[in-house]
Amino acid sequence: MIQKNFFPNKTALVTLIAACLVVIISLGIRQTFGLFFFDFEIDLGCTQTEFGFAMGIQLLFWGLLGPVFGIITDKFSGRVAVFIGFLFYLAGIYFLNYGPNTGFWFTFDLGILIGIGLAATAISIPVSIVAKHFPLNTRTMAIGIVTAAGSFGYFVSPLYTRFALIEFGWNTTLVIFGVMILFGLITSFFISTPIQEIKHENANNQTAMQAIKEAFSNKSFNYLTLGFFVCGWHIALVATHIPMHIRDKGLEDWTATAILALIGLFNVFGTLSSGYLATRISKKKLLSAIYLLRGVSLIYFIFMPPSTINALIFGITFGYLWLATVPPTNGIVGHIFGTKYISLLYGFVFLSHQVGSFLGAYLGGLFHDLYGSLDYAWYISIALSIFAGLIHLPIKEKAIERPQLA
Repeated sequence: MIQKNFFPNKTALVTLIAACLVVIISLGIRQTFGLFFFDFEIDLGCTQTEFGFAMGIQLLFWGLLGPVFGIITDKFSGRVAVFIGFLFYLAGIYFLNYGPNTGFWFTFDLGILIGIGLAATAISIPVSIVAKHFPLNTRTMAIGIVTAAGSFGYFVSPLYTRFALIEFGWNTTLVIFGVMILFGLITSFFISTPIQEIKHENANNQTAMQAIKEAFSNKSFNYLTLGFFVCGWHIALVATHIPMHIRDKGLEDWTATAILALIGLFNVFGTLSSGYLATRISKKKLLSAIYLLRGVSLIYFIFMPPSTINALIFGITFGYLWLATVPPTNGIVGHIFGTKYISLLYGFVFLSHQVGSFLGAYLGGLFHDLYGSLDYAWYISIALSIFAGLIHLPIKEKAIERPQLA
């Protein structure tokens, strides 16, 4: 439930709505690329390894450019960063459709250009912009709302994309994506920086480089960064390769679409719950529980007999935990270091997430081509769940005290 006087001012409200629309478009489109594989395989001669590598590069560039767009956001404004990101996103969709789209160019279009676009439009920059508008006691709830909006995009896009792919083909579906991105470009103009800074959290004379050095010398920041690597591995492996895994198990193709849609639907509830709980209980303990529960969901999915009902149960349970890590992770960064450089610092945490994403997408495809299944990738995922559940426990949720500015 939204608290009374939840919105500090009108600018915060408008920015929150705009950020929600941005992530619905960006994450919604991103969630559907796995559904294109069978068309790419037939029309472009793409192998599972090539597709996984391109998707991995996309995720890696998404992470590598995160700190860069974080600097742009902190120094200039969020609208500049998001607008530039959508331009790259649009270029990737355009050239994938109309330009060279095999070999290196397939990876360049789907991987590099779209990856750069995601770095500014997907999750890290929008939630960091919103975080600047809200005080500590309501910040994770606001972040949860933005993340839940992205989950709504996850829910709607797979359903519509499967319909569009069947009815219109993959080329026309990409044209529709281009129109959605154009709307995102317009939406970016409604993203604003705070009218008034949250002074008690931002009162320091640090430069960006000093903030980076301070963060990486902090053990809690490093533990958080390592844990987010696991989140990236999980999400990329499932989003990229679940259609192939479902086909391997002899289930109908629509089951994969249903899983992706259920992930999006139930993550709306998961992220809102996570954002609320992060204002009430320890954020590190919440993160530890989320990762361990992911391991339970994976164990159920992998070791139970393949069936449609078990696949849908996985979509529901894993979906509830899908992006539930984002509010407490971003919240810990803001709590410890303040919000002055939150876009930059969270960008580095998210870079670790995307390194994990690259490995999850690429190694999943490689393992499948080498061994004919994703089993080894799933086993690694379960082990990583246990690791992440433990690595968050030593984190100290304590703000760094700095002298106040006059």
